[in-house]
Amino acid sequence: MNKIYINKEKCVHCGACTAACGSDSLRMEGKDCTLSFDKDRCAGCESCIKACPLRAITIDMAIRWLYV
Repeated sequence: MNKIYINKEKCVHCGACTAACGSDSLRMEGKDCTLSFDKDRCAGCESCIKACPLRAITIDMAIRWLYV
């Protein structure tokens, strides 16, 4: 049960996060490349956070402590 937050004001839809996501939980959809997140597929690896050049993705720290 992972939860990430995507700052839509910072995100430029570059696709770095979707390329880094090994579980395919992040996808670019539609002609406007809207970023969608499937929490059930998320492995919690945080690769998307590390890959984002604009730091537009964050994780809920309260949830993160459950996995440490």
